[in-house]
Amino acid sequence: MSASQPDPTAEPRTIAAGDDEALRPRHLRPPVDPATLTWRNLRRDAFWQRIPGWAEVDEKTFLDHAWQDRNAITSPKKLIAAVRDLVGSDFIADVEQGFHHAPMSVRITPYILALMDWDHPYVDPLRRQFLPLASQLQPDHPMLTLDSLAEQADAPVPGLTHRYPDKALFLVLDTCPVYCRFCTRSYAVGGSTDEVEKVSIKATRARWDAAFQYLAERPEIEDVVVSGGDAYRLKPEQVREIGDRLLDIPHIRRFRYATKGPAVMPMKLLTDQAWLDALTAVVDRGRKLGKEVVLHTHFAHPNEITGYSEDAMQRLFERGITVRNQAVLQNGVNDTAETMIELGRRLGYINVHPYYVYIHDLVRGTEDLRTTVARGIRIEKRLRGATAGFNTPTFVVDAPGGGGKRDVHSFEHYDRETGISVYTAPSVKEGRLFMYFDPLAELSPAMRAAWGDPKLRHEMVHDALATARQRTI
Repeated sequence: MSASQPDPTAEPRTIAAGDDEALRPRHLRPPVDPATLTWRNLRRDAFWQRIPGWAEVDEKTFLDHAWQDRNAITSPKKLIAAVRDLVGSDFIADVEQGFHHAPMSVRITPYILALMDWDHPYVDPLRRQFLPLASQLQPDHPMLTLDSLAEQADAPVPGLTHRYPDKALFLVLDTCPVYCRFCTRSYAVGGSTDEVEKVSIKATRARWDAAFQYLAERPEIEDVVVSGGDAYRLKPEQVREIGDRLLDIPHIRRFRYATKGPAVMPMKLLTDQAWLDALTAVVDRGRKLGKEVVLHTHFAHPNEITGYSEDAMQRLFERGITVRNQAVLQNGVNDTAETMIELGRRLGYINVHPYYVYIHDLVRGTEDLRTTVARGIRIEKRLRGATAGFNTPTFVVDAPGGGGKRDVHSFEHYDRETGISVYTAPSVKEGRLFMYFDPLAELSPAMRAAWGDPKLRHEMVHDALATARQRTI
């Protein structure tokens, strides 16, 4: 046993009156090198000036949320204008083909683009999330569907999903400050692309009124997620209108505005005073009514968190606004325990509570980003105990077909050879079984070939369901 570890067999010390030596603290753990506390080292340099197109942009301009919006990267032409000679023509050609094949529109804030590692763009975790490269795309899993979570099937009115007994998802609009490649709502969010004709969930008065009417007529609904699209794109008066109308419904006790915004454009919380004041007014009114209004956001990697993130979260913290985080586990982005521990600690440092980590949904055009259920389980085991429990996220599978969120390890059956996991959702859709499928690239060559055979595919699914049913009897 090392000198730095306590002896579990040792007798406890008896402290006598006046025994000053016994009262001195004993350091039972080895000293920590402050340099290892990396989650506290938040960038405050002018990192955006490394981008040739923004080399002359000063801090005040960069922190202007309107400038961020105007200069968002939405095409290869705009990307070339910004990065210029940081990348070669081969990379640009790869991007152009990636744009063509992407199911999501591409929109990247200058903040995020500037945080990408342009010395190593092919492997950079931020680039992988937002900028598609044709060379890295993989064929979709044959069991994939466009609306994999069946949100439309559980929608009593367009853009309002009522799946859980006491909770509803209200998709208030279809635009975002950035478009994430991994977005599960690629069936509706952003403009139509060469690959996907989008379902309309635009912010119309008639659609909103129908949603509010349904919510008012269902007394069992106590919890609402205001999402889209992204609540960051709401005008201040819309933030207030949605908040006040929800607060006016007596049985709704809590709701949250869902936004990727703080992760990709924290300066909006620093320079868009009207939007921040609108959010604060709704939170304050809710508190007076005994109702909880919070913000849910989506930091996915520690590199997204800078000193500007800290400043933005401090403004929310000072106003008593709770912020929780939901991340998506992505291959080559955050699918290691070390990265997830760093992300959780960095979030905790800026007063954001890690809430969920989703196993990547079956989304078109993102097979290269998906991970296995087994990897999620391994990472969650490693995270437990690395920091406080309330800052440790729950890893979940959002069960394809509308089963809702299930703890990643709560499957009834998981065959790592076929990659099929089977879940039940007794509180959501009792008696049904829901399947998730690991990415093909993680399976053996023989198994990948089997998935390409419709007959063998049917047999694998049938056998997995039969095994799961036996275990639920």
